[in-house]
Order: sequence, then structure tokens, then C-alpha cells
Amino acid sequence: MAELVHMIDSEVFLAFSTYATIVILKMMLMAPMTAYFRFSRKAFANPEDTGLGKTAEERKKMLRSDPDVERVRRCHQNDLESIIPFVLIGLLYSLTGPDLQSALLLFRVFVGSRFCHTVSYVMPLPQPSRALSWLVGMVVTLCMAYRVLTTALHL
Repeated sequence: MAELVHMIDSEVFLAFSTYATIVILKMMLMAPMTAYFRFSRKAFANPEDTGLGKTAEERKKMLRSDPDVERVRRCHQNDLESIIPFVLIGLLYSLTGPDLQSALLLFRVFVGSRFCHTVSYVMPLPQPSRALSWLVGMVVTLCMAYRVLTTALHL
């Protein structure tokens, strides 16, 4: 138990906590961004959300799909698919006692890749910018998973 307390008290764990919080907050901010795009484009998914329309016809026109709204939604979905594994595997990784500089590099590269991914998705920038930023984040998560498995492998 004392070892676990020592690992949680470590600089690596504190660094992980910082960078995990940054990407979680970034992911959380995608919901208000989606709402902004919905309101600015007047494109809603549910009839009860069309209260801004004055007439039934106007409200009916607001029930539609918008390419910009869908782009932001897909970006948010990709965050969910990438950031949650990073947080879970990163937590386990930080408990394996990695070198601080190596851990900081991995955490920073992942965070940078997610911000680049969001910018390249929402702007939109030409491919392969989005694909490469996604791939960099995935490689970081896989590197951490490899460390966890090779350090704690008990078969």
C-alpha cells in the first residue's frame, strides 16, 4: 500500500494528472462548441430545440443536418474514442514508474496531437493533417500500453 501512495505522490503521476485534465477539459468544451454551431447555423436535431423559430414552418426548417455541426460532432466523438483510452492507459502507465522526462514527452505529444486534430478537423485543414495528428496520439497511447504490459505482465 505504501508503494501505491508513493507512486501517486510521484512527479510522473502529477504530470499525468495535469495533462489528462487538459485533454478532458478540451473534450468537454466540444459540447458547447457543438451547441454554438447548432445555434449559429440554426440546425437542430430535436423538435423541442427549435423554440427560436416564430412559426411552425420556421421551426420545421431548423430540424436539419448541417455539415459544420456534424464536423464538430464527429470531432467530439473522436475525442471520446481517443482521450478516454489515453486517460485509462496513462493512469496505469504512470503507476509503472516511468522516467519523468519520457513520461512528459509522451503526455505532451498526446495533448499536442489532440489539439492539432481538433484544429485540423474543425477548420478543416487538408488531409493528411487530421490523420497524422490522430495517428500520433494513437502511437503515444500504444507506447504507454506496451510499457504497462511489459512491466506488469503476469500470465
